[in-house]
Amino acid sequence: MNRIELVEKIATAHNVSKAEAARIVETVTGSIIAAVKKGDPVQLIGFGTFKQVARAARTGFNPQAGAKIKIAAQKVPKFVPGAAFKAAIDPKAAKRKAEKAAAKPAAKKAAPAKKAAPAKKAAKK
Repeated sequence: MNRIELVEKIATAHNVSKAEAARIVETVTGSIIAAVKKGDPVQLIGFGTFKQVARAARTGFNPQAGAKIKIAAQKVPKFVPGAAFKAAIDPKAAKRKAEKAAAKPAAKKAAPAKKAAPAKKAAKK
């Protein structure tokens, strides 16, 4: 789906003109860009989080010239999908993760009790 298709879908679903839907899409994307540019994360519960991350300087390789190059540090946008978004894309993986999380606390309870510290024995002497 591209921007035009998204605008058409919003216009149809909410009974607004395509121009108004385009302004809505522009406002949403512009607001996300402005917030992330300032360094603020934008969290849409169930969908995901847009944030800015710092990428460290590193050494790269130019295959055309066959030489090493220095790549400067930079700030880049990052999107981390939310749990509901991941579950919608891959329900089997979400089910496995839920089962693993449910089994984890039970495993902690089954751990044997620790023995008494040897310091007490030394104190009795």
